Amino acid sequence: MPDVSAAPGTPVQFGQHAPARRTILHLSDTHLLAGGRLLGGRYDTAENLARTLEAIERLRIRPDAIVFTGDLTDLGEPGAYAALRAAVEPVAERLGAPLIWVAGNHDERPALRAGLLDAEPTEEPVTGVWDLRGLRLIALDSTVPGWHHGHLDPAQLAWLREVLAEPAPLGTILALHHPPLPSHIPFFDILELRDQEAFAAVIAGSDVRAILAGHLHYATAGTFSGIPVSVASATCYTMNLQRPATEVNGMDAGQSFQLVHVYDDTITHAVVPVVEAATADFFSAEWIEAMAALSPRERLEAFSRKPV
Repeated sequence: MPDVSAAPGTPVQFGQHAPARRTILHLSDTHLLAGGRLLGGRYDTAENLARTLEAIERLRIRPDAIVFTGDLTDLGEPGAYAALRAAVEPVAERLGAPLIWVAGNHDERPALRAGLLDAEPTEEPVTGVWDLRGLRLIALDSTVPGWHHGHLDPAQLAWLREVLAEPAPLGTILALHHPPLPSHIPFFDILELRDQEAFAAVIAGSDVRAILAGHLHYATAGTFSGIPVSVASATCYTMNLQRPATEVNGMDAGQSFQLVHVYDDTITHAVVPVVEAATADFFSAEWIEAMAALSPRERLEAFSRKPV
């Protein structure tokens, strides 16, 4: 039986919820180019990824996994996968977390498999199963070689059904690139995940608790067949949603990643902006320690009661 205890270093419990059992870092859409070239002549995707990784290390946590939900490169170049691996692997090693790579529509399966997985450079879907101390994470490949829309073929769905036949102690999280959600931006409908009914039929009644995705370059959330879906924004550039839906375009701002906290009865997805900004230090480590030393009633008096 896998160890399903809480990870070491979990925070003090101040409320009615016990600390999260597992923590996952969810990133998406790095869109690296070989040689550090600018994407579209304007977006420094390598520098934006570096800033994101620096922000991750400032968290000072030991996540149970780091998941990248696709569009790892922009053109599927071997040199871009090498640069991605060189940037991310040292961080994952310092954090002691497994890396989970998910293919996106801008990726090329042969180069991804060779460059990131040390596997045969074939067109086989890039899938996998990870046991994160009782929490199962399954990577799916929603890419269609030669196209930008998404699809899960019958063979992959049959494989998924077989894997899900036996529940995991802490349930299952699925990760894929194309989210099974509508987008209010019309052009994304052209590139959506197709045949979603077949996907829904496979996961119905299973232990799937959440679905992680990317593709949209903005953070959003919804439900699919009753299962929460969380879409991470991009590290490269994001959609400027202040513009009308028919005129949305990318901007070199708003990059973020997500902190996924897995509790016994729920899963939360916190958006973490990648931004340099002055931060107050009221809730310091010393303040937290002082609160922890108080009784529950004393904490309410000290922090909840409004001044008269």
